[in-house]
Amino acid sequence: MGVVSMTETSPVVDRGPKQDRSRVTRQRLLEAAVACLAEHGWAGSTVSVVAERAGVSRGAAQHHFRTREDLFTAAVEYVAEERSLALRALFPEGTADRRAVVAAVVDLFTGPLFRAALHLWVAASNEEQLRSRVTELEARVGRETHRIAVDLLRADETVPGVRETVQGLLDMARGLGLANLLTDDTGRRDKVVAQWAALLDEKLG
Repeated sequence: MGVVSMTETSPVVDRGPKQDRSRVTRQRLLEAAVACLAEHGWAGSTVSVVAERAGVSRGAAQHHFRTREDLFTAAVEYVAEERSLALRALFPEGTADRRAVVAAVVDLFTGPLFRAALHLWVAASNEEQLRSRVTELEARVGRETHRIAVDLLRADETVPGVRETVQGLLDMARGLGLANLLTDDTGRRDKVVAQWAALLDEKLG
């Protein structure tokens, strides 16, 4: 068997670190895009602004995302997936406390992710090229959030009205998130969360 030279093996040795750096750069761009979108809206969030915030060149940004639309839809999807994982991780063994579940679901619709998503929705309503992407993304995120809520609430959707009740919770949470954009709605939100938890206990058993 012949001896393999260092020259022949060096590309394999180098590939791992390069891939790691690429992954880190991509993640920084996605997180910077969400932060920019939440703070500056669609009009103020250019690829150059995002690249500067992420600490990378515009060329590096365009290497990962060819268009602005690619960057921002990927960014919101990335953070939505991270939040879904975080929501599941809150109750790894499950919980009997439905109020805690309702509060966690409501938290999904407050903060930078929801604000960024809202800016993306508004932009999509005016930009045909963006609309189909955002519509598809929101449908996918909505299905995943619904599945998580059903699992955490231990809801049996074969029972008439249960699916609509869970969806009503998500719609309510989205409304609270909208209210929280302008003012700190914590006090009223806590009361609404408690009431929804009581309603779910009554409906779901």
